[in-house]
Amino acid sequence: MSVAVLGVGMHPWGKWGRHFVEYGVHAARAALADSGVDWQDVDLVVGGETVRNGYGGYVAGATFAQALGWNGARVATSYAACATGALALDTARARILAGLSEVALVVGADTTPKGFLAPNAGERWDDPDWLRFRLLGMTNPAYFAMYARRRMDLYGATPEDFAAVKVKNARHGLENPNARYRKEVALEDVLTSAVVCDPLHLLDICATSDGAAAVVLTSAEYAKRHGVDRPVRIDAVATVTPTFPNTVLDMPNISTDASTAVAAPERTFKESIGQAAYEEAGIDPADVSLAEVYDLSTALELDWMEDLQLCKRGEAEALLRAGETTLGGRIPVNPSGGLACFGEAVPAQALAQVCEVTWQLRGQATGRQVEGARVGITANQGLFGHGSSVLLSR
Repeated sequence: MSVAVLGVGMHPWGKWGRHFVEYGVHAARAALADSGVDWQDVDLVVGGETVRNGYGGYVAGATFAQALGWNGARVATSYAACATGALALDTARARILAGLSEVALVVGADTTPKGFLAPNAGERWDDPDWLRFRLLGMTNPAYFAMYARRRMDLYGATPEDFAAVKVKNARHGLENPNARYRKEVALEDVLTSAVVCDPLHLLDICATSDGAAAVVLTSAEYAKRHGVDRPVRIDAVATVTPTFPNTVLDMPNISTDASTAVAAPERTFKESIGQAAYEEAGIDPADVSLAEVYDLSTALELDWMEDLQLCKRGEAEALLRAGETTLGGRIPVNPSGGLACFGEAVPAQALAQVCEVTWQLRGQATGRQVEGARVGITANQGLFGHGSSVLLSR
C-alpha cells in the first residue's frame, strides 16, 4: 500500500548559526505551499529529533507544531540518528495507512557544531559508538577509512576512484539551489587535499551543516479528492536489522574447530535495508531510475551501490569509471550532489533525499534532471542498528 507525497520543501544547507526551528518552519511552509494543503488541514506533525538543540529538539514534533501555530494536530517525534527523517516519515505513513490520519507534515531540521559529530556527554558503556569514540579514539573519519581500505583490499578500488565520486557529485550539485557547496572540483583537487585518515582526503569526507527538509504525506484518497490523480508515491520504507542464522554454541566445549564458529550473516545490515524496500514495494532493483545514498565518504557511495543491488559486488568502480552513475548514465547516483554538496544535518538528510527523488520523479530537478525517472530509492545508515531506505515511484 502506498501513500501520496503531495509536497516537499527545504531550507538551503549551510552554516547559518541560527536556531533549528527557523530552518524547520521555512522547510515546512515550503512543503505546504508545494502541496497546496492548508496548515489547518494537517492532522499530524512528526518531527525528527535533534539531540544537539536542547529540549525543543527532543520534542521536535510539538516544537514545530507550536512554531507553525497550534492547529489541533497530533504530534510525534522520532529518532534514529542519521536515519531519523526516514523513521519520522514511516511514523506518519503508518498512521495514514492505518486510517488514523489523512494529512501529515514531517519535518527535520538541525543546527550543527563545527567539526565532526561527537557523542553526547556522559558514559554509555552499552553504546558501541560511544565505545568506538572514547576507547578506540575512532572518530567517524577513521571509521569511514576502514570501509575505504576494505574496498581497496577486496575489489581493487583506488584513491582516484574515491576522488572521482567527489568530482561527479560536485558536478551534480552545481545547479541545486539548496546545496551548500556549488563548485566544480577536479580529481587533482581531491587527491591533493589534506589526508584526514588514509586513504581518505578532506574532500572525500562530508561536512556538518545546518539545514532542514519537510514532506507532506496524504492518503491516496485525499490526494484524489483534491485533484491529484498521479502523485509521487512512497511504496516502501525499510528500517530492518540484519539477519543472522540461529547458531548454538556449546560454551563448555569451546575449541579452535572452525565448524563451531558463528556463520556469516545471511545479508549485511545495509543489504537488508534495500532488499526489504524492494520486497515491500514489489519492485526489482533493475527498475530503479536513480538513487540518493548516504555518502558520508566517497568510498561509502560505492558500497551503497552494491548494497542496493544496483550492481554486483565488486562492480561499483567499473560503473563509476564508465560514467554510468552520473547524469545521463544508466543509474545516476546522488543527482542532488549528495552529502558531498550538502553536508550532514542529521534529522533532515533522509527527508532531503525524499525531496530530491520527488522532484526527479515530477521532472522538476532543473539542471540535474534524470530523464524519464520513474522509480527512486534512498539509503541512510545511522548509529548502531539504525538504517533506512525509502522507495518512491510515479
